[in-house]
Amino acid sequence: MASRPAVQQKNMAFPGEAVAAGGKQNKKADAQGRNRRALGDIGNLVPTVRGIDAKQISRPVTRGFCAQILANAQGENQKLQKAVPDGAIAAAPKAAQRKVTVKPKPQTVIEISPDTEEDKVKKERPANKKKPEQGYARKKAQSLTSVLTARSKAACGLIEKPKLDIVDIDAADVENDLAVVEYVEDIYKFYKLAENEIRVHDYMDSQPEINDKMRSILVDWLIEVHHKFELMPETLYLTVNIVDRYLASKAVSRRELQLLGVAAMLIASKYEEIWAPEVNDFVCISDRAYTNEQVLVMEKNILGRLEWNLTVPTPYVFLARFIKASVPDQDVENMVYFLGELGIMGYDAIIFCPSMLAASAVYAARCTLSKSPLWNETLKLHTGFSEPQLMDCAKLLVGFHSGAAESKLKAIYRKYSKPEKGSVALLPPAKALLATS
Repeated sequence: MASRPAVQQKNMAFPGEAVAAGGKQNKKADAQGRNRRALGDIGNLVPTVRGIDAKQISRPVTRGFCAQILANAQGENQKLQKAVPDGAIAAAPKAAQRKVTVKPKPQTVIEISPDTEEDKVKKERPANKKKPEQGYARKKAQSLTSVLTARSKAACGLIEKPKLDIVDIDAADVENDLAVVEYVEDIYKFYKLAENEIRVHDYMDSQPEINDKMRSILVDWLIEVHHKFELMPETLYLTVNIVDRYLASKAVSRRELQLLGVAAMLIASKYEEIWAPEVNDFVCISDRAYTNEQVLVMEKNILGRLEWNLTVPTPYVFLARFIKASVPDQDVENMVYFLGELGIMGYDAIIFCPSMLAASAVYAARCTLSKSPLWNETLKLHTGFSEPQLMDCAKLLVGFHSGAAESKLKAIYRKYSKPEKGSVALLPPAKALLATS
């Protein structure tokens, strides 16, 4: 039967046991030394006694030897308790556990100030003290996000521009519900878009029996009727708009031209006025040239031709807004309305859109009354036109003003020559504007 080879168990022998036979004495000593070092690291195997280190013990620690060490240690503790008072022993651990904090001495830093005449003046101050906020400030480093945002704004043209001197014309009407300050800008943006859809172009070539002079005579007579009935300004401008839109869509005989004007004012009165004149009132004021039935038939024809589209931006809606943007006095307001009515009576001004006609009336009125500046950023913002864009239409209106006194059609001239209108028609026109190229 084969014998099992004997395996030498290194580092496993407990102190005090014999090493396997055949081992040498030095191997035994080395093994015991290694065992003592290894077991010395295990705190639960070697009992720790105050004042005795396990590494100082050369003898193997057996149970009997360990009991002897504990007895000797208890005896020494009793001797110490008799020699030292109880308070000192109790205070000793606490004093040992207390942490001693030593404050560092402040270091002195010597600064040489170049501001004084003496270049070697020394100032001492503690190093841990913050420097006073003097001299140049440290430049704040820009983040990558801020740099990219600035470049994106520059590429899109969104760089902040210097604020211009623009007056808030709606600030005084914040509490006025009828002013609809919250929606007024959106309303006029819609008007700007809608005016191009219903804009009337040159139509006189398509009319075989009437011309631009006949149209001016009709409008002059309608202005007198409007003034006689004391109607709203909106009614007059809508009446002329209805006449032009109908003439642009259908040929009208010379005999029916006045009937067209009467029916157009009847429709505009029903649309704008609270108390509109009756059909018989228009028949009487036209010297009964037409019957009630003829007026009603023409009214029906107009509404059918225009497809009942009466909500349109006339020059008056722009005049009301642009006059407010001009921050005017009463003379400027009267002059603007005077030039505006001259513009709707003259057929040559039909080539301009309603907003440009209104803006040009404001510009020409300011030139006539020598207001400074003639055009500003507030007007440019609300009208959408610059001064050069208005020059052609403004010159045309000033030309109408120049010939109003000598013209045979004097309804507008007489109306604005009265004191209640400021007698603005009697003022000299802005001939300096006509001289500009």
